[in-house]
Amino acid sequence: MVLFFNDGFDDNFDMMGNVFGIMFFIVFAFVFGIIIVSIIMGIRNWNRNNHSPRLSVFASLVSKRIDVSNHTHGHAGDSTGAHGHYTSSVTYYYATFEVESGDRMEFCVSGEEYGMLAEGDSGSLTFQGTRFISFKRV
Repeated sequence: MVLFFNDGFDDNFDMMGNVFGIMFFIVFAFVFGIIIVSIIMGIRNWNRNNHSPRLSVFASLVSKRIDVSNHTHGHAGDSTGAHGHYTSSVTYYYATFEVESGDRMEFCVSGEEYGMLAEGDSGSLTFQGTRFISFKRV
């Protein structure tokens, strides 16, 4: 004869599984929501720029800056901390122009364009919304 008794362990385990499942779903939904919102904002900004007029104005370059983001990545199963890590970086280049009215505008530019610009340069700035098109020195 086999006797079965309930010590409460199975009930607690089921409850823990349910709590974990709910928490996993909440975190997954939150991360997924952030990704969707980022995509929508990027498409909205791209669309807004495409519908903005392309303008060319006289401007002076007042400053340049670089933003470097470093990311360290580890491989799964590496618990030593000494091996299996690699670092990647992304560099963003920015240039700030001042137009004749005194207003300043900062644009993200390519690394090649950034290298060709010098603070104090004046010329024709062409842009469309928040999108940098070109800068021709005079």
